[in-house]
Amino acid sequence: MELYEVMRTTFAAREFTDMPVTDAMLQRILENARFAPSGGNRQGWKVVVVRNDATRQGLADIMAPSMQRYVAQVKAGEAPFNTINPSQVSDADIENTAVPQQMLDNLTQAPVILLIFVDLSVVASFDSGLDRVGVISGASIYPFVWNILLAARREGLGGTLTTFAAGQEDKLRELIGVPEEMAFAAMIPLGQPVKQLTKLKRNDVHSFTVLEHWNGENLVGS
Repeated sequence: MELYEVMRTTFAAREFTDMPVTDAMLQRILENARFAPSGGNRQGWKVVVVRNDATRQGLADIMAPSMQRYVAQVKAGEAPFNTINPSQVSDADIENTAVPQQMLDNLTQAPVILLIFVDLSVVASFDSGLDRVGVISGASIYPFVWNILLAARREGLGGTLTTFAAGQEDKLRELIGVPEEMAFAAMIPLGQPVKQLTKLKRNDVHSFTVLEHWNGENLVGS
């Protein structure tokens, strides 16, 4: 599959067939994904492969509270968990919100689950002193995560980058024995999608690209 086709057809897959994802498949995917760039080429990533039912249930229990708040905020018309606009959703609203079981099952019952962590002792967190949520550390891990999804698409598989487990990282550490210097970055449920999407909707380039200045003219190609 040609590179641009892979980039334009890698979608967020959450429904999978029963086809197993073998260790050989994962080896091929990670063999290619490992060429992602990272700060100083330190490659501070660690991948935990999950198939065990008890671990799957543990992940479901860890993610459920964040999902509950997420669903409550979506129903209220909010952008969940954003750090700019304060939420108007009360604790009681969250408590009274049910998480659809299918939402949990789609993430925890995939043929295989990948948990990706980054070593904070080797990444340069240039924004750590700013008065906002940090994002710069992600530059050394999310190219690798995205490469996993691109490689999976090339193999006829699919998945989605999800981070619900971050809300209870301490419990995640306990569940799978994660050392303190490692931070949870992503969870990827992976498998053969029930349906392969090929036409994705994205904003046009001119809607988000400007020349020279924040208020500059939009980039318009010939």
